[in-house]
Amino acid sequence: MSYVLPSEFVTKMVDAGESKIFMSTRDTLIRAYMAGAILALAAAFAVSVTVNSGNPLIGALLFPVGFCLLYLLGFDLLTGVFTLTPLAVMDKRPGCTWAGVLRNWGLVFVGNFAGALTVAVFMAIIFTNGFTEAPNAIGQKIGVIGEGRTVGYASHGAAGMLTLFIRAVMCNWMVSTGVVAAMMSTSVSGKIMAMWMPILVFFYMGFEHSIVNMYLFPSGLMLGGQFTFMDYMLWNEIPTVLGNLVGGLTFVGATLYSTHYKTAPKRAVR
Repeated sequence: MSYVLPSEFVTKMVDAGESKIFMSTRDTLIRAYMAGAILALAAAFAVSVTVNSGNPLIGALLFPVGFCLLYLLGFDLLTGVFTLTPLAVMDKRPGCTWAGVLRNWGLVFVGNFAGALTVAVFMAIIFTNGFTEAPNAIGQKIGVIGEGRTVGYASHGAAGMLTLFIRAVMCNWMVSTGVVAAMMSTSVSGKIMAMWMPILVFFYMGFEHSIVNMYLFPSGLMLGGQFTFMDYMLWNEIPTVLGNLVGGLTFVGATLYSTHYKTAPKRAVR
């Protein structure tokens, strides 16, 4: 059977975390760059489908194509390494330290951002015919998304920040479930099916994904969105990164590790 039991794929999670901690700087950056670029292109595709069809469910149904593709190619998202690399330290794998984890997170963040920004520039050129005219309908939609999810949150003050943070937690609960889902099967079709479901949920529900936002918000600024770069960093990217970290590590990595890898002793029969 292609299905892999939880007790087996959680071991793969720890092994993957260890591997990423020791990965070379070059390979980490290349894989992160490509992951950010592919996910950004998938986001642009999903927004295009939503605008052209008028149905956000269709865009959400198709968005996971990018996520599945980048993980099948062995590329890395920050949301995924948030979940996997700490497990190697928790398991006390030789040479695995929190310094190594932070190094990996920093490199993946830089690579993801560079890849997403590249696609943001490319798509802004397409949506404006090389910046010679006003953005088309898709470009205008991206600008509105950026406004609503920066100054829109800011207008609610602390309540807006709490909402943003919880959306980010919920996002990586689903996204990291998708990362783990790829380990649940040994077949390509099984991996794709398992990954597709939680990614569909996150995108349709409008949860906050730090790498998707690395595309949407810089692109929105280029396309006339009425917010600033500091609005984006303070009222989206930084809180979203923190929420993604909490969601992935707490609700996926630590829970699976604690119940399927470090299981508690069974109750004695009375």
